Amino acid sequence: MKETIIGIMREIAAESGNELVQELDETTVLLESGLDSLGFAILVARLEEELGYDPFSMMEEPVYPRKLGEFLDIYRKYAR
Repeated sequence: MKETIIGIMREIAAESGNELVQELDETTVLLESGLDSLGFAILVARLEEELGYDPFSMMEEPVYPRKLGEFLDIYRKYAR
């Protein structure tokens, strides 16, 4: 899961002319990763296509992850 998400993040950054930080890990602050808010919207849409679900639409209460590890945990929690 982690490799899939980071791979798609790298694709989006390359397509949009952005550059991700060198070391993406669980402690990386999402807003400091190199993707902007549009990039994250695209990421969630592509992950829905790739994985077949959008965990943010499945939540009873919205959660806004601050770090990459929190983002990954959300996808792991709602994985089918």
